[in-house]
Amino acid sequence: MKADVGSRPGVLGARANKREATRNRVLNAARELFDTSGYQGTTIREIARHAGVSVGSVFTTFASKGEILSQVMQDRLEPLYAELDRVVPHLRGSTADRLRSMFAIHFAFEAPRARLFLAHIAAAYDWTLPPTARPYGHTPRLQEVIRECLAKGVEAGDVDPAADPQEIIDLLMAAYAWIWRLAITRAADAQAMTEAMDRQIGLICEGFRPR
Repeated sequence: MKADVGSRPGVLGARANKREATRNRVLNAARELFDTSGYQGTTIREIARHAGVSVGSVFTTFASKGEILSQVMQDRLEPLYAELDRVVPHLRGSTADRLRSMFAIHFAFEAPRARLFLAHIAAAYDWTLPPTARPYGHTPRLQEVIRECLAKGVEAGDVDPAADPQEIIDLLMAAYAWIWRLAITRAADAQAMTEAMDRQIGLICEGFRPR
């Protein structure tokens, strides 16, 4: 009996390579389109056309536009989190100072592709997203970094131990997302947005300092 051609390792490997190549083409195309047309302005059909694949091939690889954006951002954010892992242990000063440094790193990293990050934020307000999508606010690494900073602040005595860490995290992340509007309304660069965030952090930190 002849072996099933579809079960041959070489055939399976070729299919896997083709799927991976299609996946990479879709992600590369989507990254450029989200960065030029935004989240709402980008369609699956346009992603497929830009990638040179069929719409069906896109849906074979990803369940939705939101899931594509999630993967684009996950791949993009890995170098940012690597930089934070390198820098954060060496940050000194008050909790406010350390938070300001952390968010300054974020602004400097994202500002060159502001529209792409704004697309990431916009996806958080798309109620049609499947559970597999991870828009802004559903990427836990930033929250973990803030939580660790607050815990050190409690130990240092400049964060009220009775304060709810998650409420503080939510306030900081909301302020960060809101400040990105300045990239649209005022063409603000990383420095201008960082300065605005510094002021917001000062107000938020005033609310959770020990009394």
